[in-house]
Amino acid sequence: MRFEPSAVAERAALPLVIGFLDLTRFAAQSRCVDDAELAEILDQFFGQVERHVSAAGGYVVKFMGDGALFIFHQAAADDAVGAVLELKEAVDDAMKERGWECRLKVQLHVGTAVVGRFGAERRIDVIGQAVNTAAMLDSTGVALSVAAFRALGAEMRRRFRKHTPPVSYIRLEDPRRFRYRPM
Repeated sequence: MRFEPSAVAERAALPLVIGFLDLTRFAAQSRCVDDAELAEILDQFFGQVERHVSAAGGYVVKFMGDGALFIFHQAAADDAVGAVLELKEAVDDAMKERGWECRLKVQLHVGTAVVGRFGAERRIDVIGQAVNTAAMLDSTGVALSVAAFRALGAEMRRRFRKHTPPVSYIRLEDPRRFRYRPM
């Protein structure tokens, strides 16, 4: 099921896969290049994110610095996680080739949030507690909330293991460097 931003006419509460992503160590690495090169690096990164997310049926709501907020229909949870795993590998490889220590980290949650047009320019945004839950997940790689994990099919679930506290699921390949952040 593809998320079509053109179909968003009014604000509506929808069941979604909500994801945040950003690059670790980006601020430190960005000091090593001039602004023009930094803009080119981010443009390439944004392109990778948009291609992977949209190819899997999702929608990039917005970019914020070296991060992004994106959504998928809840029914497309496996597609969302598959796209994120492929994106992580592609971005990590690109950063490694560049000689940068940056790695992609992603937090995913499934919940209901309001999707609609906001602000003077009527841009599509997503607002709600589920968005905050996704943003607060700790991750050094790919982390899923319990709700996101439960939305996955059996095959995709095998790629994750339980992590506590608080309960979340992390990709088997990701390091165990997590810190507790009260919610």
